[in-house]
Amino acid sequence: MQAIFETLFDIFYLITVITLGILMIRKNKGEKQYLLYGIMAVTLGCGDAFHLVPRAIALCTTGLADYTAVLGIGKLITSITMTVFYVLLYYVWRVRYKVSGINGVTAAVWVLSLSRILLCLMPQNAWASANAPLSWGIYRNIPFALLGLLIVVLFYCSAKAENDRPFRFLWLTVVLSFSCYIPVVLFADAVPVVGILMIPKTCAYVWTVLIGYNAMKGSKTK
Repeated sequence: MQAIFETLFDIFYLITVITLGILMIRKNKGEKQYLLYGIMAVTLGCGDAFHLVPRAIALCTTGLADYTAVLGIGKLITSITMTVFYVLLYYVWRVRYKVSGINGVTAAVWVLSLSRILLCLMPQNAWASANAPLSWGIYRNIPFALLGLLIVVLFYCSAKAENDRPFRFLWLTVVLSFSCYIPVVLFADAVPVVGILMIPKTCAYVWTVLIGYNAMKGSKTK
């Protein structure tokens, strides 16, 4: 039952975000924020596919234990593309709200992002091992969580100041995704049922993509 449900859910998720991303890339009518948003959505979907597709195959065949190395490398790729996702989202914020300057914030985004990627690439993560250390799972997610917090603050403040209704809940989607993701990082190995939080986390990302897509459609009807 888990194999069927999870596989169908992941297929729906991947097709949805990648399709919406492609539509935004093709139909943005020269609006840079929606082009960036489309690239962001495709990056999200393609990156997650490196982990979700092998996981679906494993669940439907001989089990996760036989795919440890492949799943681990997939998680590494997903970790990096998810970081790129938030960098692109930052630049969506800059374009949407016509932000210039504030080089300190841009520097912080890049320092946190590159720190996250470098930590992900360290061999101590033991991605291909069945006994990857929890400590490194925490280390690599510290800059990631700080990056997410920064994105939350930026979108919350700007959407409120500009009365930007299409993007008024984008900050919340990021909060929800991290609220579900962090417990999985910390407790999923000891309490496997915690892994079910990845479902609402995934839904939060679909919501994020839909916010941009619906905003693009709304801008064309005005």
